[in-house]
Amino acid sequence: MPGKIPVIDVHSHVLPRSLIEAIAARPREHEIKVETRDDGGVKRFLRDDGHATPIFDEFHDPAAKVAGMERKGIDVSILSTTPFVFFYWLAPERALAAARITNDGIAQMVAAYPDRLRGMATLPMQDADAAIAELERVVRDHGFRALEVGCTVQGQQLSEARFRPILKRAAELGVCLFAHPHFVGGVRSPLECWYLANLIGHPLDTVLMASHLMFSGTLDELPDLNIILAHGGGYLPYQIGRLAHGHDCRTETKAQTKTSPLDLLRRFWCDALTHDAIALRYLVDRVGADRVVLGTDAPYDMGEEDPLGMLEQLTGLSNAQRDQIHGLNALALLGETPR
Repeated sequence: MPGKIPVIDVHSHVLPRSLIEAIAARPREHEIKVETRDDGGVKRFLRDDGHATPIFDEFHDPAAKVAGMERKGIDVSILSTTPFVFFYWLAPERALAAARITNDGIAQMVAAYPDRLRGMATLPMQDADAAIAELERVVRDHGFRALEVGCTVQGQQLSEARFRPILKRAAELGVCLFAHPHFVGGVRSPLECWYLANLIGHPLDTVLMASHLMFSGTLDELPDLNIILAHGGGYLPYQIGRLAHGHDCRTETKAQTKTSPLDLLRRFWCDALTHDAIALRYLVDRVGADRVVLGTDAPYDMGEEDPLGMLEQLTGLSNAQRDQIHGLNALALLGETPR
C-alpha cells in the first residue's frame, strides 16, 4: 500500500550560521554591515546598497525551521538562501567563496533533519565557469537537486547568452531551477513607496524573466530545463493571453521563437503563494495541477502561514490533484519517489 504523500514546501529560506559568522567576521568582503542586539547577538544585516534583512532563528537553526514546518503542516522543506545574500555584486572569487560557505551550511542543516529537509544551491552566477564548478560540486558532494537563481543577475536577464552554459549544465544534471526576484542597488522610483518594490516589483521581475526566456528561444533550446516560479508565477499566468496574442499578431515576438507562449507556459512550475484563493484557483486552472507546488516564503512576513488551509479553499480539486500540489510535483522535480 503506498505511503502518505509528503507535504513539500519548495520556497523556504535560510541563512546558515556559517555564513552569518563569515559576514560578521569580514563585513567589508561581503559589503554587508552587521547590527547587533544588546546581548551581542546578530540582529540584522545591512547591505551597502541600503537593503536590510532581520536574522530569524529559523534562518540558521534547523530545529526552529522544523518547528515552523510543524506549525504549517509541512513535512519536507527545500531550503534556499534568502535572496539578500545572492552576492551577484561581488567579485567572482568572493562570490564563489560565499556560495560555498552557504551551500555547505545548507547541507549541514539538511544533515540535522535528513527526513525533513532538502538542499537548494546558490551559485556565483556572474562567473559561468565558477558557477558550473560549484553546481557540480554540490550535486556530487551534497546530492542537491535544486538551484535557486535570481530573476536577474547584475541587471541582466537569465536569457542572456552568458548564462546559457549554467542553465544547460543544470538541465544535464537534472537540477531544477527556482527563480526568485531580488533587490540590488536602487529601486525604480514608482516602486519606492509603500513597499511596492516587493509587492509589485517581485511579480513584475518574475514575468519579465519568464517572458525573456520564452521569446528569446531559450526554452526551445533547453527542453529539459525545469523552472519553478515564485509567488504564484508573478504576473505570468494571469497575462499569458496577452503574451500569446502578441505572439500571434506581432512579427517582433517571433524573431527568435515560433513557439506560442501558451505552449511554453507549461515549461514552468509555479508555487502556490498567491495570498488569495481566487487567484490560486485560477492558477491551478490555467497551468494545471501538475504544474503547481506549495511554497510558504518562510520565515518572512510576506509568507503563507496556512498553505494547506489556502489550498482547502479550492473546491472541485480531486484527491489526485491535491496530492500533486501537496508533494508529488515537487518529488518529481527532485527526482524522488513517494516512500
